[in-house]
Amino acid sequence: MTARLALLSDRWRDRVEKAVTFLAGRGFSGDVGLILGSGLGNFVDQIQDAQAVPYGDIPGYHSTSVAEHVGQLVCGTAAGVPVVVMQGRLHPYEGLDPAELLLPTAVLACLGMQSVVVTNAAGGLNPLYRPADLMVIRDQIDLHWHDPLRGLLRDPLGRAGRAVGRVPGPLRPYDSELAEALAAAAARAGVPVHQGVYASMYGPTYEARAEITLLRRAYCDAVGMSTAPEASLLHALGVRVVGLSCITNPARETGQPELSHQDVVEVGAKVRDRVAEVLLTALPQLRASVR
Repeated sequence: MTARLALLSDRWRDRVEKAVTFLAGRGFSGDVGLILGSGLGNFVDQIQDAQAVPYGDIPGYHSTSVAEHVGQLVCGTAAGVPVVVMQGRLHPYEGLDPAELLLPTAVLACLGMQSVVVTNAAGGLNPLYRPADLMVIRDQIDLHWHDPLRGLLRDPLGRAGRAVGRVPGPLRPYDSELAEALAAAAARAGVPVHQGVYASMYGPTYEARAEITLLRRAYCDAVGMSTAPEASLLHALGVRVVGLSCITNPARETGQPELSHQDVVEVGAKVRDRVAEVLLTALPQLRASVR
């Protein structure tokens, strides 16, 4: 925890540390963290000896404002693995500064997670994808048009990262070994998954036709409004990251009906048990891979 806190900028470190101290004093710790996207929060029903704290009760946290993002931190044991789960996340389109948006993610890292699974609901850009398909994230394109970590790290060039075993190099936020473990777990659970590239945009509007064309030409397979800043920060703090997207809809183009957040939530509700099964199957391997 101390080594990761030391990587944060002076202006941010105290805020993160207050939240970490508050949660650690209530027994929040674990080996694997999870961030649950729209409609996927039912995973917390599988946690034994669960205790939960609403975001609004944690120092420095903002409450969530998006439907199907409950907005609480839950800890306990799932599949025999100690976990800490963000049930709901904040989004850039809610108008929050990155320091507010990413504070819960930094706290998750500084609570000692060795690996984190980031999940999301996403639109399918790959023409082979269908609603309710799952995609293991292999890489990302962050289209927020600025560095979401600007001003949040003490040493943005990465030299201080040696404190947690990192050295400067290309940004590879998603761990290939954990991605293989997650895909293998899905196969054991009998759930087919794709593997592809995730594009992260501001929202909350869904993509225009030209934007869909642009993203497809950039070899993006799915698009959403979250995840990329979280994955970049976790990677910078020495946490191994694996991502899972639930494809809730094909990218809408001319002549197709308008898409609403409720449509996304409904597909998430149909597939959430499958997502929970994959995560429960994967957790022991994800824990073993980082020990």
